[in-house]
Amino acid sequence: MKYEKAQDIQAKFEDIVLKLGLSHIKVEDVVCIRSFGSSSRGTIARCHALSKPLQLGLGRKGFYLLEFISERFDKMPEQEKIKVVIHELMHIPKCFGGGFKHHDFVCKKNVEKMFDLYNTK
Repeated sequence: MKYEKAQDIQAKFEDIVLKLGLSHIKVEDVVCIRSFGSSSRGTIARCHALSKPLQLGLGRKGFYLLEFISERFDKMPEQEKIKVVIHELMHIPKCFGGGFKHHDFVCKKNVEKMFDLYNTK
């Protein structure tokens, strides 16, 4: 596996957060990366969090990393890329504490609602 910071996706992420008014998401504590060489099947992106024990050990608050798998994400049409970014950021809870919102909330219906709202701004 190879990883690199994804400034293009980071800019897209920050624009989405701003337009949707997601003030609970601390953009300075979320980094978007692109990965290469994943053997996972069907996964386009992943949300990683700094767990509570690691937060304590490192003496810092919540931190999230959004990983976008280049082989799948980069080939997608622009509108679908935006939906994937929205999907991943919806996993970040309002408390920004290192946990995740699960797929009972982060589902196609809710992603589409957020995508429609994003397109009206």
